[in-house]
Amino acid sequence: MLLKESTVKTLRTPDNGLDRLIRGIEKESLRVETTGSLSLAPHPSGLGSALSHRAITTDFSEAQLELITGTHTSPQSVLQELQDVHVFVQRHLGDELLWPSSMPCILAADQAQIPLGQYGRSNIAQAKTVYRRGLGNRYGRLMQTISGIHYNFSVPEELWQALGKTTQESRTEAYFGLIRNFRRWSWLLLYLFGAAPAVCRSFIQGLDHQLDQFNDGTFYLPHATSLRMGRLGYQSDAQSALDISYNSLADYSATLRIGLTESYPEYSSIQPAQDGEYPQLNDAVLQIENEFYGTIRPKRTAQSGERPLTALNRNGVEYVEVRCVDLNPFEPLGIDAEQIQFMDTFLLLCLLADSPKDTPESRQSLALNQTKVVERGREPDLTLEDGKRQVLLSDWATTLLTSCEPLAQALDVAADHAKKGYQNSLEQQLNKVARPQLTPSAKVIAAMAAHGSFFRFTMHQAKELQQHLQTTAVDEATLAELEKESAASLVRQKDIEASDTQTFEAFLEDYLALH
Repeated sequence: MLLKESTVKTLRTPDNGLDRLIRGIEKESLRVETTGSLSLAPHPSGLGSALSHRAITTDFSEAQLELITGTHTSPQSVLQELQDVHVFVQRHLGDELLWPSSMPCILAADQAQIPLGQYGRSNIAQAKTVYRRGLGNRYGRLMQTISGIHYNFSVPEELWQALGKTTQESRTEAYFGLIRNFRRWSWLLLYLFGAAPAVCRSFIQGLDHQLDQFNDGTFYLPHATSLRMGRLGYQSDAQSALDISYNSLADYSATLRIGLTESYPEYSSIQPAQDGEYPQLNDAVLQIENEFYGTIRPKRTAQSGERPLTALNRNGVEYVEVRCVDLNPFEPLGIDAEQIQFMDTFLLLCLLADSPKDTPESRQSLALNQTKVVERGREPDLTLEDGKRQVLLSDWATTLLTSCEPLAQALDVAADHAKKGYQNSLEQQLNKVARPQLTPSAKVIAAMAAHGSFFRFTMHQAKELQQHLQTTAVDEATLAELEKESAASLVRQKDIEASDTQTFEAFLEDYLALH
């Protein structure tokens, strides 16, 4: 058991805030043509401004939608908002489909044809596009078409009080403890919810991919869980040289600042295009904080024009952003209540269990564990590194899940769940450890075999999703509010453009300044 008895007692106290955990979802999905090819059409005008819409924007590509919920105190309410936004989006897509898998499929042989996100004529809009151009120049545009779900999680005031964390400094310290444990144990989420064991041939063009061939158009690894979190995903030699410490806000800030300020020779050699457009924001290892790829990030809402790291240093950690969640192609929204309930339980375990300081050796060990589970997670008798010993994945997973039991019980009591939703969710995860064929990654491989390829399976799911969204009832007042927001976002974009007083060069200098 990883929780102290005193902690378990705290969870049983009345009004401890467990029924008011705060979560929000950011979900990426590619727009594709009816043929499955990546859409080359601009962001649909009916969806408003990708720069300033509160719920609908784009990520790397103009064709990569990002749907954003507000914060919610129940899994059901956050899913309801996510569904409403999906239905609204579908009404403005015409014949286009939402690609329901994390890994893309039919992509152009010429990566330059993958359109960068466009946000208007303002300085901040140009900076967003230049940043994406830089990502493409550094890592290739193919990698940037990978989609996922970001799960934002924070603790309510009542729970902080119950835990005796009354100052922002103590809460920031607790969040970094959560992050350290999460990084040690996040391989468990890859095993339980990874849904990207295969890729289309077009995604690995020109790459030394080391995958097995499933058939003519599909490559995979037979025991893989989430290839997007491994060598084919968000990895780079430049970033692997960064050794980011999560032992405190000061350590995190100091080590991340190195990546944000040190020039990287390979990036220094990237030349502007013939028309003189900026090829990247700068030549540092990281153009800005968002370029650092991790399974989880400490976050603080920034003021207008403020750098994320500056905001963190100013007021401490406000919430964490979990970034290792694949789209589940079997779920219309890519995620369901069962998964949310387990993630809440797991994040509480990470928060409440003792969290030893990390070291360069421990950080290297967790990276090796992640690679193992990404590529071989369902392999029988797979072992992982826990300190200086090797342990069976199944044994370690069972220990972690068993440690979640008092948390799931307390969450059900707090939520007054007659159906024991949190405990039932935990039971389903234990079943996946005992029976790997129940994991989403195993189900994807089985579905690929039934449909003939990764492409055919995912296209089938995309069409099912389209039909589901077209027939899902939604409150007309909600749709009207989203229409109103789309119109208002276009006005806000024009106001931002009209208020610019600096040249782009001067804006960029201020924008990139770290304080």
